Amino acid sequence: MRRNLSAGIVIAVLAIAGSRQLAAQELFTPMYKAPYRAFTTYEIGAAFSQPKGYDYALQGNYGIGRGRNDFGLGIAYLSPGGAGDNIFSVGGNFRTRVLQSSQSFPLDGALAIGAGFAFGGGTTIANIPVGITLGRRVQMEGSSMSFVPYVEPTMIPQFGGGSSHVYFDLGLGVDVRLGRNLDVRVSGGLGSSARQGIGVGVNYVK
Repeated sequence: MRRNLSAGIVIAVLAIAGSRQLAAQELFTPMYKAPYRAFTTYEIGAAFSQPKGYDYALQGNYGIGRGRNDFGLGIAYLSPGGAGDNIFSVGGNFRTRVLQSSQSFPLDGALAIGAGFAFGGGTTIANIPVGITLGRRVQMEGSSMSFVPYVEPTMIPQFGGGSSHVYFDLGLGVDVRLGRNLDVRVSGGLGSSARQGIGVGVNYVK
């Protein structure tokens, strides 16, 4: 029953994702999550991204794992370029596995929920991304290297600046495990708003 419910959510989000503007993840950057966590107990990392409308964004993150769940905290700086306002953001996220691959459904899945705040130009914006991330781990034969390509349709209620919106975005990415303690992540968002873009992150995992 849980698999049927989650699959229904995925189909509904994918059906409307292409017709709405994009918003960002909880740190307002185009960094998304695979359905698996790459660490057992904790991770610490940094990422560089280029959201549309900004020169670049820098962020740091820390996460801990407990059972099938993990929790993360992060902070980011978005450089506007030109005469725009500098943006600082903080946020947290939670991920839990909800789908197990099988003969009838070949992907693993997790529910990813976040909450974040962006500050700049005298305005505070809050968003609450809720998404389903779907993918499958590919282990390289005879090597410790593995790949996790994934897709993450996400619904994001956003508040602040005198208005509120509900955005839908579509994240695509791949996590590459290069060794026992190193995980490299490449992800990006598709769409037409200021939050589309691409990012690369490097994480120490334990």
